[in-house]
Amino acid sequence: MSDHRDEKFDEKDREKRDEKSTQEKSWEEKYRRDPVSSVSWAAILIWAGLVLLADNLGLLSGIQVFGERLPGFAFLGRMEAWSMILIGAGIIVLAGALVRLMVPEYRQPLTGTLILGLVLIGIGFGNIFGISIIWPLILIAIGLSFLLRGFFRGR
Repeated sequence: MSDHRDEKFDEKDREKRDEKSTQEKSWEEKYRRDPVSSVSWAAILIWAGLVLLADNLGLLSGIQVFGERLPGFAFLGRMEAWSMILIGAGIIVLAGALVRLMVPEYRQPLTGTLILGLVLIGIGFGNIFGISIIWPLILIAIGLSFLLRGFFRGR
């Protein structure tokens, strides 16, 4: 009777291992099949590091002075490191969404990604131009994206 219990235990143990290995494989396959998210996050971290390094080395103050002298680019004089990081992160997120649109293998629903990208850009520009101007523009952009999605989905 103890042999019968040992066999059942061994069988259950084997099933658990097999189940675990298929789950691990599916996660590995997911990241291998969809590198867009990994590349986007890596690019955001690299961008943030570059901006912070440039700020610590005093290079951003040079951009600010240069921007104040150019007509139409006075907003660069008010740009801080965190604004640049957020704007860049938003652009990277939107670029990832564009890749997902262009490459059928990586296509996924993009509404949340588009909203995240626009919000990041909005927060970055909100620190420069003022939140009272940027947030209505973000709401308009999100509304337009829903409207366009509705038009193109029907076709």
